[in-house]
Amino acid sequence: MQAPPDGPRHEARDEMLIDWQVVIEMDDGVALRCDVYRPEGPGRFPAIVSYGPYAKGLSFQEGYGPQWEKMVSEHPDVTAGSTNKYQSWEVADPEKWVPHGYACVRVDSRGTGWSPGEVDVWSPREAKDLARCIEWAGTQEWSNGRVGLSGVSYYAMNQWHVAGLAPPHLKAMVPWEGAADFYRDVTHHGGILCEFTANWYRRQVESVQYGVGERSPVNPNTGEHVAGPTTLSESELARNRPDLGALVSAHALDGQWYRDRSASWPDVQVPFLSAANWGGHGLHARGNFEAFTQAASKHKWLEVHGGEHWTHFYTDYGVELQRRFFDHFLKGADNGWDRTPRVLLNIRCPGEIYELREEDEWPLARTVWTTLYLDASTMSLTPTAPDTPAEATYSALGDGLSFTLGPATEELEVTGPLAARLFVASSTVDADIFVVLRLFDPDGGEVTFQGALDPNTPIAHGWLRASHRRIDVAKTLPWRPYHSHEREELLVPGEVVEVEVEIWPTCIVVPVGYELRLDIRGRDYVYDGELSSFAKSFYYANRGVGPFTHADSSDRPPERFGGEVTIHTGGATPSSVLVPVIPPK
Repeated sequence: MQAPPDGPRHEARDEMLIDWQVVIEMDDGVALRCDVYRPEGPGRFPAIVSYGPYAKGLSFQEGYGPQWEKMVSEHPDVTAGSTNKYQSWEVADPEKWVPHGYACVRVDSRGTGWSPGEVDVWSPREAKDLARCIEWAGTQEWSNGRVGLSGVSYYAMNQWHVAGLAPPHLKAMVPWEGAADFYRDVTHHGGILCEFTANWYRRQVESVQYGVGERSPVNPNTGEHVAGPTTLSESELARNRPDLGALVSAHALDGQWYRDRSASWPDVQVPFLSAANWGGHGLHARGNFEAFTQAASKHKWLEVHGGEHWTHFYTDYGVELQRRFFDHFLKGADNGWDRTPRVLLNIRCPGEIYELREEDEWPLARTVWTTLYLDASTMSLTPTAPDTPAEATYSALGDGLSFTLGPATEELEVTGPLAARLFVASSTVDADIFVVLRLFDPDGGEVTFQGALDPNTPIAHGWLRASHRRIDVAKTLPWRPYHSHEREELLVPGEVVEVEVEIWPTCIVVPVGYELRLDIRGRDYVYDGELSSFAKSFYYANRGVGPFTHADSSDRPPERFGGEVTIHTGGATPSSVLVPVIPPK
């Protein structure tokens, strides 16, 4: 095949007008490249913009084959009505949007794909770039001046950032499973270093960095290599990107570096539909809930679903939901969206069963906030605090302890955020506490679910490094403790301290005979059942926590974290967990 020209070009194909490799110049002169898919014929159309580092020309089918095959085999509606030639990871399929009167603009972020420059993910520089791309899209001759943002994960996270800059042509956005607090949601769960960021950066960003050139895959629609027309040496590539893993490790405490890469909720005023995943613990959940409760926008909706983090963005359910929202805010359609209940929950039941339910607020106003107390003498959860003190000890880097509620005598729904209040002592000067809510069937088998990135996720996760136990009182809610993470306060070995552990929001309907258990652990949850073929083939699938592991020995040296932890219950040390029990409507 003859190499295509590396400049902008235009063609009509598949009932769309497509502009390839269009230049959008940034304020510092760097020329980013985008592809524009728009309707044939005259008219002005709203634009749906995505900006990210995964190479706009890399086909979903080649770059993320196992995920694609699983999605389309289980959800044939994803491929229906599209040639699927323009499918790309975590962004809208133009063939599902252009026929409905939208233009899709895909931009390679600075330093990736076809856009030169230095990579700096989720940075203020990227937010400025995205704002400029929005203004570019809103002023083109084919544009109606109204721009929406759409995309999953990375393409959702930077929506929070640019919304804070309030570019005038940005009128609505759909951040689908997008973290918002770079410290708490992504790099340091409860103050514990998560290994995901460094691994993700190497696998998904460096592989398509601008300058990988002829070593990168080829766009099947253009014949171009997806990582730029220029091929650079490994040393040249390294000079054009920071070592993200090293930067995260060097910033062990929260501070300005993380705040620069996090949402500023008072500044997020654009209308948005925030979509979270019940199984998104570790990345794809907390930010979407925080956005709905904390952002200043007066026009905001929350949707929550299950399954893989990419799937429902592409199913008819997800596309139709997004289209109704965008039709209202980008086209001015009087389609009833403004009367849509503000909260749409797919209530989760065993067997991967979900039932859509409309609500008006989050957390739900009718929540019966129920305190369950840990009893170390019986290893149980009880509705009343034990009078008699008891204690139980576990290896600080081990599997920990299980406290059981007992088989449900009537159906029980738990929907919302949880929080644990624990009285702990460590034999060393620190301890990492992993809290996991689990469900077991009447035969004692664990019930897990397909999560955002792991096929065997438990019901809920929470984390806390004991030396990070200080609470920011102004930001703390009864059901969501907020830790400042700005300094360490080491433990005195053997001395009991009170800690509060944030447990990310969840949903589960517990049938009669099923049992909830609360684990207090010294390491990541481990699923001990049989793995599916997908779990064995998908590089991010793990045994229950996917890529969100917390086992970096430099962050958890045995001399500091390898002793014993004792949980104290009852009497003056009433360890407990706050549970959001939902009565029927």
